[in-house]
Amino acid sequence: MTVVGVDGCKAGWIAVRRDPGAAPSAAVFASFAALLDALPADATVAVDMPIGLPDVSQKGGRGPEALVRPLLGNRQSSVFAIPSRAALYAHTDGFTTIEAWHAAHRQASEVAKASSDPPRGVSIQAFGIFAKIREIDAVLIARPELRRRVFESHPEVALCRLNGDQAMRLPKKIKGAVNPAGMAERKALLCRHGYVRGFLDRTPPRGAAADDFLDAAAMMLIAGRIASGEARPFPDPPLADRFGIPVAIWA
Repeated sequence: MTVVGVDGCKAGWIAVRRDPGAAPSAAVFASFAALLDALPADATVAVDMPIGLPDVSQKGGRGPEALVRPLLGNRQSSVFAIPSRAALYAHTDGFTTIEAWHAAHRQASEVAKASSDPPRGVSIQAFGIFAKIREIDAVLIARPELRRRVFESHPEVALCRLNGDQAMRLPKKIKGAVNPAGMAERKALLCRHGYVRGFLDRTPPRGAAADDFLDAAAMMLIAGRIASGEARPFPDPPLADRFGIPVAIWA
């Protein structure tokens, strides 16, 4: 079975793919739908993006976030709470100015506060991926059959599980810049799970950053674990949003 790890990137989505009997490959796609259309019908996909949106955001997130954070120690800040569906869809237009961006962020925060308990706004980090969350959400609403093939994961949770339930010691980034030592720690772990170092050291496809590429590579291993029945969902069994989309972080 083809297994695919996916992460968002500047140009859209980066996918690391392994077909039966073949070496991994990497490519960037402009949309999540285009990525899925390029895959075999039975491919298993693990993606670093929240899937399944709450109507009301509770303290700590949707549920999966609170379960995985304790596993991560100093890395738990990488798992942030997802606001309500209404906040995600409060502003769906494109942005032509930085002022419009900040205005949309403020609007989403106000909607998030009104649909969370206790009231909580939206971080600028979370707001930055709203469009990508909506993109996956739209695909899974329109094509329910994909819910058996497309699974949410998280790089730091994935690496922790691949490392015998021990979180990574070093951060992947420091003050927004890639941390070479943290990247090397992650590459060494991925190589212990079958990657060739030369593949991980290659220049990522155009439109994706080095950390996006590495995260997608980790997601591919989780897709393999899901396909083989080794992966575990947090929570187990998964929850579901009001559209019936499963809500769980797999690793």
